[in-house]
Amino acid sequence: MTAVAMGSVSGRVIPPLTVRMARASNPRGTAAMWVRDRLDGLFTDGDFADWYPADGRRGLSPAQLALVSVLQYAENLTDRQAADAVRCHLDWKYCLGLELDDPGFDFTVLSEFRDRVAEGDRADRLLAPFVDRPAEAGLVRRRGRIRTDSTHVLAAVRRLNRGELVAETLRCALEDLALQGEG
Repeated sequence: MTAVAMGSVSGRVIPPLTVRMARASNPRGTAAMWVRDRLDGLFTDGDFADWYPADGRRGLSPAQLALVSVLQYAENLTDRQAADAVRCHLDWKYCLGLELDDPGFDFTVLSEFRDRVAEGDRADRLLAPFVDRPAEAGLVRRRGRIRTDSTHVLAAVRRLNRGELVAETLRCALEDLALQGEG
């Protein structure tokens, strides 16, 4: 992905050769192409303006990184696999509005982006457009209140897993002590 300044309209126009190649190789489209065609502008760099210093060095488009994160989750890919997909998959290049020869980025950028998402209420702000845009596009119907806060759910799962791990460790230790006492 090419370096862009914050607030730019990166990825707005899909390069014509990328469109031709992606459509020729995937005439019915793919999930990534569907996201671009129906939810274009799901994220914009402006959505992330307060995540980065105004006078910092130019970097990757946070809107594109958010889209990569969505595609990565949808396809259950590791960071390295997702970075490779940005480099190698025509449909991902189409979704992100990249030139065919765009070199992509180092896979570690995705974990750094997730670290930024984990700060404060950013996860909620990131998920809100992902819920609102499909409804605005008429792709899903709203039914009452939609909770978009996954941070609390993930924290509860982590606490539960840690609690179960501690309980299981104690159980094993007590069994071992009981066996040694019998012997």
